[in-house]
Amino acid sequence: MARQERPLSPFMLGQTYRFQITSVMSFLHRATGIVASIGAFVLAWWLLAVAQGGEAYLRAAECLASPLGKLGLFLVSLSLVYHLLNGIRHLAWDAGMGFEIPDVYRSGYAVAALSVALTALIWFVALWGGA
Repeated sequence: MARQERPLSPFMLGQTYRFQITSVMSFLHRATGIVASIGAFVLAWWLLAVAQGGEAYLRAAECLASPLGKLGLFLVSLSLVYHLLNGIRHLAWDAGMGFEIPDVYRSGYAVAALSVALTALIWFVALWGGA
């Protein structure tokens, strides 16, 4: 018997499916939860290094002060801000607000924009606020 070729779904072919903000925001909420969890482990590692003092703290401080460490801290802070704001959005939905499609899109774009703006503000204050 000859094997019959099965048709691929339009999604697999990239023909009809278009990413929507609702699906992107849902994916990002899950991804930022994972990044925030990883950030919690980094925080625990840093706290243990502080408690040990001396060389352990010096290694942790050097690691977090490196360009890669700063990038990681930035991504964790962006993830925390996004996850918080999108969680507030979900709480509004739980209360029955914002289910109309224009409201869903408006709140999605607001969460994305506010996440970037608040993270930038946090880093601005952290880097130049004390000077």
